[in-house]
Amino acid sequence: MLNHLTINNFAIVKQLDLSLSEGMTVITGETGAGKSIGIDALGLCLGYRSDISMIRDKSNKADISASFSMQSNSPAFLWLQEHELLDEDNPNECILRRMINSEGRSKAFVNNHPIPISQLRELGQYLIHLNGQHAPQLLLKNEYQLEIIDNYANIHSQLNQMAMKYAEWRKLRNALKSYKQLCQENEARKQLLQYQVDELDEFALREGEFEELEENYNRLANAEQLIELSQKSLDLLSENMEINIDSMLYQAIRYLDELCEVDESYKSAQEMLNEALIQVQEASADIQSISNNIEQDPELLHELDSRMSKAMSLARKHNVAVKELWKYHLQLQQELQELMDFEESEEELIVNEKKAYQQCLALSEEIYQQRLTASQKLAELVTKQIKTLAMENGEFFIDIQHNIEKIGVNGADNVVFNLRSNLGQQPQPLAKIASGGELSRIALAVQVLTANKLSTPTIIFDEVDVGISGATATAVGHLLRELSKKCQVLCVTHLPQVASYGHHHFNVEKLVADNETKTKMTYLKPEERVQALARLLGGNKISDVVLANAKEMLDLAQES
Repeated sequence: MLNHLTINNFAIVKQLDLSLSEGMTVITGETGAGKSIGIDALGLCLGYRSDISMIRDKSNKADISASFSMQSNSPAFLWLQEHELLDEDNPNECILRRMINSEGRSKAFVNNHPIPISQLRELGQYLIHLNGQHAPQLLLKNEYQLEIIDNYANIHSQLNQMAMKYAEWRKLRNALKSYKQLCQENEARKQLLQYQVDELDEFALREGEFEELEENYNRLANAEQLIELSQKSLDLLSENMEINIDSMLYQAIRYLDELCEVDESYKSAQEMLNEALIQVQEASADIQSISNNIEQDPELLHELDSRMSKAMSLARKHNVAVKELWKYHLQLQQELQELMDFEESEEELIVNEKKAYQQCLALSEEIYQQRLTASQKLAELVTKQIKTLAMENGEFFIDIQHNIEKIGVNGADNVVFNLRSNLGQQPQPLAKIASGGELSRIALAVQVLTANKLSTPTIIFDEVDVGISGATATAVGHLLRELSKKCQVLCVTHLPQVASYGHHHFNVEKLVADNETKTKMTYLKPEERVQALARLLGGNKISDVVLANAKEMLDLAQES
């Protein structure tokens, strides 16, 4: 419940302290006096958009704070507890504060803790429900009509689930769409890869094969030179009959053997020459072995040349180094396999997408049935209510069309509020048939009836009685007073019939002092209320008859 509202330098209000109580509180005053300024200021505390034009002239900042009391099980208390913003000293009290400076910057606080404006709006919806002056016009919008039904049906948890399921289905549907598009794009790539892989499969170059081809080709191409040079090397090493390294080393070793018998210092040289002789002999044997295996095969040489040429041609075609062609071949094979595996996953994706869609359909059907039940009940109650508001022949209908072709985050329903104003007429949408007065009365009936479903402890009606008068206004006042038995009601009104039903009455005046315009809000005592109601009834000239009527009106209303 809203206990206190403090306003500083907001619009034409310099300073205002307003203490509020449970029940129905009415606010009256002349047009332009600023009856709705308190509501606008309170809106800032609830996270509404701010503007520097809201700051009082010649002031640096506007400062508004609102104090609320809460039950320990209320949504607002639980929200504060979840966000660790409860006042430890007074956990059942919540203070909202909003400041706007001359630079347009805004700050928000909850129990002296700074918070983002988005969080202030989130908390505000649990504290106050505001029905503004434009509520009747909002009632013409299908989106608002759907919101009313959903609030009345209390299906917010199902709607949250619907939003999640719909998002999941949309994600899968988009993935499937992208997948099919990618499959089409991949088909051309797959055909090219298949051709390239088949060509490389047929050639089948192994890892390191090109290096072997080069080596073998060089050996065959230079066979004569290799044999000739090998023989010359062997002649020098061991096969020359006249002189060769082998015999010369052997002779030198014999000399060193004799020297070592005389002087041991030659021993080291002797050992090295022995090792050298062994190395020469082994080298000769290797050269002999290799040269014996050298072939001169023109046909094999042609085959090697042909395969090397083919390898180099394929490497140029694929723009890779010829020694890396085998690796590129493996990469193409892997990419082709991935594309083939990718297509195989389509069936699973289709199954998941269909499953998610069916879940959306099932949930939307459940929501539709709940909306249908709630709308039938609400239509009956609104019809009953508007008959007490001087619409004796009026009948209110709610038409809900379920269209799965237009399924979305809120389900698959389209809601239209219809009215039959007179007997014998066909019901038509409010936008086509309802007059301004009828629309105001229907909007008020809807707001009062749906307010019973709201969890907010305070409901504000800002001049929702526009377009009505007389007995209808009396019925509206009685309606709001009945509602105040269930929650705190604040009502800005210009009708004495409505104002008379308030448990508490504030009067707003606009004063001019020191060349400044100020707004003053005064709490009225019972005798002062009679004067205020008389002014609403008779204007500036208040006769004894008007005063008597005002007193009678107040007494009758307070007895109800």
